[in-house]
Amino acid sequence: MSKIKVKQVKSAIKRPQDQKRTLEALGLRKIGHVVEHDTTPSILGMINKVKHLVSTEEA
Repeated sequence: MSKIKVKQVKSAIKRPQDQKRTLEALGLRKIGHVVEHDTTPSILGMINKVKHLVSTEEA
């Protein structure tokens, strides 16, 4: 299974609670933090929900 790197590029301040929880579920804590996940439909759905706050790249 392929991997995807997710990096938080914008703040979660003044964002709806569900977006803050999604970032937390992805394991992102602060701007510039990078995490690596397997490319699964659930992870891709979470990334799509907060795509304006994160950047992605193939690992």
